[in-house]
Amino acid sequence: MPRFLLHHGHEPAECGIAFAAWRGYASPLRHRAVVAGCRHGGHELWWLVEAPGADAALAQLPPWVAARTRAIRVTELPIP
Repeated sequence: MPRFLLHHGHEPAECGIAFAAWRGYASPLRHRAVVAGCRHGGHELWWLVEAPGADAALAQLPPWVAARTRAIRVTELPIP
């Protein structure tokens, strides 16, 4: 299954909206920890997900969050 890094960004004033958007949204990502920079002024979040394509990866996010997110296909590579 392809893997995607979902990279979301929002403005500082939008933090509450970004987290409230999850209420009532059915997703395998809900109630799980996310890597985030909000508490440090970065206002970006990152998820690593598996999905058949970028659209399916973004569908794991609530619409408000997905609209501000890039789905980047990634694979693990060994570092020499």
